[in-house]
Amino acid sequence: MSNSTQHSATPSRTKVIGFWAIKIMVSVIFIIAGSAKLAGVPQMIQVFDSIALGQWFRYVTGAIEVGGGLLVLAPKTTSYGAGLLSCTMIGAVLTHLFIIGGSPALAVILLFASLFILYATRGQILKLFDK
Repeated sequence: MSNSTQHSATPSRTKVIGFWAIKIMVSVIFIIAGSAKLAGVPQMIQVFDSIALGQWFRYVTGAIEVGGGLLVLAPKTTSYGAGLLSCTMIGAVLTHLFIIGGSPALAVILLFASLFILYATRGQILKLFDK
């Protein structure tokens, strides 16, 4: 077996470190944002007042963001966390575009980062359908 065959089957150390760096950054951002929602930061209260679904929705969104951020960090649950966070960011982008206004740029960036993680770990979800 040649060296090129061995390297193509396993990701390089650089790729593994880069992937972990992305996972950690995404997780930290979501854990911080979700914690702000759960803690009742005044800006978060105002945003969710604008959405007009009630403050219960702020708590649910905050819990999903913190939980999803933690799931992304655990190797066996990364794809599930990324899936939750991707769905949440789709909602955030749509909310910015159609309800509260403002730039959806951060939500779009976090959506693509979450989708990248989801795609990279799609094997975890595909295993559910192998039975």
